Amino acid sequence: MFDRSVKSLDTLWTLSLQAVSSWSELAVRDMEIDSIRVSLLNYQRVVILKEKESDRYLPIWIGPAEADAIAVKLQDLDVPRPLTHDLLQKIIVGLGATVDHIIISGLDNDTYFAKIMLTFGDETVEIDSRPSDALALAVRTEVSIFAEDEVMEKAGVQLDKDTGKAVVGEGLKDLAERAGKPVGEGELRSMSAFTDFIDSLDLTDIGDEHGEPHKKDED
Repeated sequence: MFDRSVKSLDTLWTLSLQAVSSWSELAVRDMEIDSIRVSLLNYQRVVILKEKESDRYLPIWIGPAEADAIAVKLQDLDVPRPLTHDLLQKIIVGLGATVDHIIISGLDNDTYFAKIMLTFGDETVEIDSRPSDALALAVRTEVSIFAEDEVMEKAGVQLDKDTGKAVVGEGLKDLAERAGKPVGEGELRSMSAFTDFIDSLDLTDIGDEHGEPHKKDED
């Protein structure tokens, strides 16, 4: 029984290392947290990531608890007791591992996916995560935040310089052409709904270095 458990763990570890190896070959974009916003439609929290090398943004809707966990650290606020993500950080350190970076790794049916990349000795371990939890951990460990190129092509947002309106998913058709298939009706409908959602956000001061975007969720 014990031998089977050890072999199973060994197999899982090997598969994880293989996944990390294949993951390192994918194109990713270096991101940073721009702000946390609130949708005017349903008051849902949205964290806005900005691509460091361009004026392209990635909005990710998150829960209020996770938004608060990210905002608390960004604003360097003191809390009377450790939050869940503070505890997670301490557990990782206590086990002898370190957080190397996090990646927004996928987008499927309006749901984002993320990976937390840990270094444990000489090995790298990949942990599946919600983006909100990965981001809350990233701001505590001060590690790099990346987004997979395909995610940015699907959901990356740029503001039209003339109208100020959000332009979403400019790379979606290029992505489909490279895959050898047209953009499906479902994807177009989903992107249209996503655009409507982005338009419900107040993005007038996005990227304003002189503003206080991190406090936007308190309005």
